[in-house]
Amino acid sequence: MGLWAMQLFTAAFLAVLFLQSGLDKIFDREGNLEWLTGHFSKSALADFVVPMLRVITFIEVVAGVLSALGAFVIFVGGSAFPAFCGALMAALALLMLFFGQRVAKDYAGAAVLVNYFLLALVALYLFR
Repeated sequence: MGLWAMQLFTAAFLAVLFLQSGLDKIFDREGNLEWLTGHFSKSALADFVVPMLRVITFIEVVAGVLSALGAFVIFVGGSAFPAFCGALMAALALLMLFFGQRVAKDYAGAAVLVNYFLLALVALYLFR
């Protein structure tokens, strides 16, 4: 029962995290684009903000959907494989976000992502 609960809550947490973040990037695209353009204005990534926003939005939504599906499947007693795939996409998204924060020299923002990344790694272990 303990492992089941850990898997369920971890998958649900990642689902909330990445669905909210990805959907925010869809429904407030202009606000996100404006913030990111300023954030990366003095970095080597300044000319790539639009494609980066598209890619990270896609990865985050996929991570969120797979994590939500995984939480549901775990809840009904099925395989943790969808949750594993969600955690894999979550780790990829977080690595991408971490890279961007470091390139933009937002070291405090990058540090915040470490906890989420560690959770994604724990999730990969739990769902294996």
